[in-house]
Parts: sequence; C-alpha cells; structure tokens
Amino acid sequence: MGDLSGRIALVTGANSGIGYETARALADHGAHVVMACRNQEKAGQAAAKLSDDLNDPSLEILSLDLSDQVSVHRAAEQFRADHDRLDLLINNAGVMGTPYRQTGDGFELQMATNHLGHFALTGLLLDRITSTAGSRVVTVSSQLHRRGHIPFDDVAGNTIRNTWLNYGNSKLANLLFTAELSRRLGASDQGALPSTLALASHPGWTRSNLAGTGAAVGHGKARAVVGRAVGHTFGQSAAGGALPSLYAATSPDVVSGQFIGPRYLFQLFGPPKVVQPNRRAKNKDDAARLWEISEELTEVRYPIAAAR
Repeated sequence: MGDLSGRIALVTGANSGIGYETARALADHGAHVVMACRNQEKAGQAAAKLSDDLNDPSLEILSLDLSDQVSVHRAAEQFRADHDRLDLLINNAGVMGTPYRQTGDGFELQMATNHLGHFALTGLLLDRITSTAGSRVVTVSSQLHRRGHIPFDDVAGNTIRNTWLNYGNSKLANLLFTAELSRRLGASDQGALPSTLALASHPGWTRSNLAGTGAAVGHGKARAVVGRAVGHTFGQSAAGGALPSLYAATSPDVVSGQFIGPRYLFQLFGPPKVVQPNRRAKNKDDAARLWEISEELTEVRYPIAAAR
C-alpha cells in the first residue's frame, strides 16, 4: 500500500466488518481516515479501538445515514466545510437481506442505502475528489450482483419483491454506477487518462454480521441468530474481505472501471485480482439509464457529462 501520509480517505460503514478493516489499514499506512457511520456510538468505540491498537492514527468521525438523503447532504456539507480535498472515497457501507421497508424518501431500504445513498454522496463530493490528483472512488459490490436485474420502471423499489432480489439489484446498481462514473471521468479529460479512477470491488465470502444485522431490521429474531451464526462461522476474515477494496484504492496497477475480487474458489476468498462481472453489469445503455434515474430520484446532478 505504501505511505499514505497526507491523504484523506472517507470510508462509509467504517465502524465494523470490512469497513473497519479498510479504515484500519488506511490509517495504519498514514492516511487521515474519515469514518462515516450511521451509529455514532459504535463509530466512537471503533475509533477508540483503532487509537489503542495503532500508532497515533489520524481519525475523524462523520455522521452519515445513507438511507436518508437529508443525512447524506448534511454529511457532504460537513466534509466540504472541513476538507478541501478527498483522495479516497470508499463506498463500503451496506445492508443485506432486510425485510421490505421504505425509507422516508420513498426508496426501498437496500437500494436506498447500497446505491442511491452512495450515488448522492459521491456526486456531492465529486469536486473535492476530481480536484485531488490521483484520487479514487471505490464502490463495494457483491457476487450477488449476478442475481440482479434493474427494474427501470421502479428503481426506487416501491414494488415489494424478494429481499435477496432487492439486494442483488442494489449490488448490480453499484457496478453499473462504477462503469458509468469511469466513462464520464474519462470523457471529462477529453480522451486522456483520467486523474480520478472509479473502481468496484467485492469481498467474496467474508465472516461478518451483515446478514444477521439485515434480518434484525425486521422482527425475524430466529433468522437474525442464524444469519449471524452463518456469517461468523464461514468465509474468510473481515481483514481478508477488505483486501479487494484496499487493492482497488491503492494499487498502482489498476485501471479505471475494473472490478476487484478474491482470487480463489469462485472468488470466495484469497488475495485480490481483477475479476469479471456478469454481462448485465457491462451494459452501457443500462448504466447510462440508471444514472439518469438516480439523478432524478436523489436530485443530485453530477458536474460531468455523459460520454459520447
């Protein structure tokens, strides 16, 4: 990873799991890490643990609820007031397997958190990102993007669907967003190599409480217990799951638009490498269409035009 001193990294969902390990590694290599989290108490506990474990890390906590567009705007305003640059934006936070719920903005919870919240946050901070030399946007997707099909007549998710289909849709949206962002960044540089890279990653099968936490949003206590048990029993460590994100964020060998995942056993675990998403994630027309709908839903207009 090299020395990251002087760089500013914003990691969403940095209080636990893959986000915590991502923040830990970046801070350990000298970056100033902004831990953007919904639960401020847990964020404080995570920051305290990092301060105990690492040698004088540079940390900051930012209140951010990605499922709430007002919170996203407030977080962006706060960051902009405090910082004039952003080297690394790691769109990591997410919810998985939640029972159907609409947010206050009228969006299905998983699409709101996993895609629309990150779409809005990235757009609101884009000038800080693109004005920083060598900056990167890394968005964490999932192998379950392969189950996704974007319902273009209902991206907000007003129709009640299977929770895992909704999750797959949101993770496919992450990849389409990354592809379109990479194209637009490249086009904005008039054909030259873009100074800002947009990449996606996925952690493979990682031990975490994500599935159990998702189930606990509803009233499925038994499902939550099973989800946590499975999440903590199988898969690689959270530190291992963070490697694709860290590789995408810091490796000198990556190219904008690439997708990084684990190397071994159907991309379930192992060191990071460039992997291929499914064909739906490569559809340029779908990526452009989702982008336009996302701008309409979030009312966040990006200052970069579509590639021609």
